[in-house]
Amino acid sequence: QLDRTETAVNNLNPAFAKKFIIDYHFEEVQKLKFALFDQDKSSTQLYEHDFLGEFSCTLGTIVSSKKMTRTLLLGNGKPAGKGMITIAAQELSDNRVITLSMAGRKLDKKDLFGKSDPFLEFHKPGDDGKWMLVHRTEVIKYTLDPVWKPFTVPLVSLCDGDMEKLIKVVCYDYDSDGGHDFIGEFQTSVARLCEAQDASPLELECINPKKQKKKKNYKNSGIIIVKSCKITRDFSFLDYILGGCQLMFTVGIDFTASNGNPQEPSSLHYINPLGTNEYLSAIWAVGQIIQDYDSDKMFPALGFGAQLPPDWKVSHEFAINFNPRNPFCSGVEGIVQAYSACLPHIRFYGPTNFSPIINHVARFAAQATQQETAS
Repeated sequence: QLDRTETAVNNLNPAFAKKFIIDYHFEEVQKLKFALFDQDKSSTQLYEHDFLGEFSCTLGTIVSSKKMTRTLLLGNGKPAGKGMITIAAQELSDNRVITLSMAGRKLDKKDLFGKSDPFLEFHKPGDDGKWMLVHRTEVIKYTLDPVWKPFTVPLVSLCDGDMEKLIKVVCYDYDSDGGHDFIGEFQTSVARLCEAQDASPLELECINPKKQKKKKNYKNSGIIIVKSCKITRDFSFLDYILGGCQLMFTVGIDFTASNGNPQEPSSLHYINPLGTNEYLSAIWAVGQIIQDYDSDKMFPALGFGAQLPPDWKVSHEFAINFNPRNPFCSGVEGIVQAYSACLPHIRFYGPTNFSPIINHVARFAAQATQQETAS
């Protein structure tokens, strides 16, 4: 299971605000399954809820379609009544994110014996001309002057990266039965929202068109306040690497007796006739990837949980090349050679205590923060 949407209460035509971010690999067949359930209990176990239908496809199909509507199917492959699912995909090529801090003032009272339980929805126009839900705030209970928590969404999700593009903000009064009461709405743009500053908030009238037509003296159904609006960049791993960031790879190897006798095939340290074992396989698998991001390719390799010659005292932080002043090995090959040479000269012992190695790496990291170059 990759993730789940929020629950839409008492709704046969839900529009889910939750977005799923998936890495797209053109060269791979990435199979996806979307399953819908009717939530009856608070349990997180799916078998506790009623299965409504599912739809399977590949990520490539969604990407090539951009937006698709398909029939929901039961487990036997037959249609699940009239149920349909609509899926839209968008490339997150723009790494800008927008953080908004919103509040309301003097919103319309909607609850008979209380005030209102307001929340906001943000919509953008889709390719089909219909408004598409982008984000939904939390509900603030029993107030006409709500202050919502600041939230962050990708700019490409909110306005396709076009700061002049119109977006619609709708305010509702939450009802537990799912029949939320409309308070009002307005249209704006990200460029307009960006006029809000910490010391100078932006105020926008929340309008109920029906009330506006009926009442001559109607002004608004409250004020929505943009307390602050900030656009920043959400840098990716690749951005850091292209910016000169280096990764330091440190190997910590468990030499405790729980690994078994390295002379016996049942041990994780047993080197088979092909010259490898579980530890060597892991070192090669991880090291061959990480070493591309380390310019000098000199890697500390440490061990713990073994008795060392000549006095056979237990050590939980020792260089596997037996050079405590210079535990660095040249490349992954150097780690493998040091490990193979070390294995016959130590005795497996215990207990399992790798905190000294973690502290060792933490000291390296602390030193790296003092460097002027990226690392």
